Amino acid sequence: MNYFNENKKAWEEAFEHKLPGWGEENYERLMNEHLPFFCPDLAKELEAMDFKGKTAAQFCCNNGRELLSLMQLGAKEGYGFDIAENIIGQARDTAQKAEIDNCRFTACNILEIPEEYNNRFDFVMFTIGAITWFEDLEQLFSKVADCLRPGGILLIHDYHPLMNMLAMPGEPAFDEKHLNQIAYSYFRREPWIENEGMGYMSEQYVSKTFTSFSHTMSDIINAVCFSKMNVCKLNEYDYDIGLTEAYDKKGFPLSFLLIAQK
Repeated sequence: MNYFNENKKAWEEAFEHKLPGWGEENYERLMNEHLPFFCPDLAKELEAMDFKGKTAAQFCCNNGRELLSLMQLGAKEGYGFDIAENIIGQARDTAQKAEIDNCRFTACNILEIPEEYNNRFDFVMFTIGAITWFEDLEQLFSKVADCLRPGGILLIHDYHPLMNMLAMPGEPAFDEKHLNQIAYSYFRREPWIENEGMGYMSEQYVSKTFTSFSHTMSDIINAVCFSKMNVCKLNEYDYDIGLTEAYDKKGFPLSFLLIAQK
């Protein structure tokens, strides 16, 4: 199953159905706010790093808003990669409007980032929902390791794998009166198939097929380690960063931040 090509079509279709004005004013926040689009805990971690003179990249950068935010910390160059041509087009447009001229955006399958980028980056970032689009995490993080310079940093800020066990609002299994109920297996291996658009970006419609995958925390950590990177930090948080606030502050780990070094 070549789910990458199908996901590319689905993402580009979702952008064509985007909500009115979606992403079009991001440049204003980039020009007027400090580190917009990052939650406080992630912003704190990033501010503790030295980006001056460094080259930073975001894999699965969507419309570029987070990478463009990161550039405020003094990176010399930024590179964003995403599979959807039209979403990358908005990233380029946002960079131009925000007068950020040291960021480049490329539309491609992350696993097919050209070898010219090997040993190019000091920092690679994934944010919420990115790694779920890859079935083989070891293959994904091996690409990261190829692109990082020795000593380079990988940062992942994402929803916690435990959230794959919880029903989301709108799903049949969701019960707001019994939020302690588990709906799905933590060890789910079959892919998630969706045909209702991309909710945060688009209207709901009968869409092309999105295929994504669940990964356990051990899947993530082992794949990073097998890709010859050392895990330096793992933080877990009891709040969601983009799926639903229904389970916030109720004792569940809902998001995490992982830092590893090549």
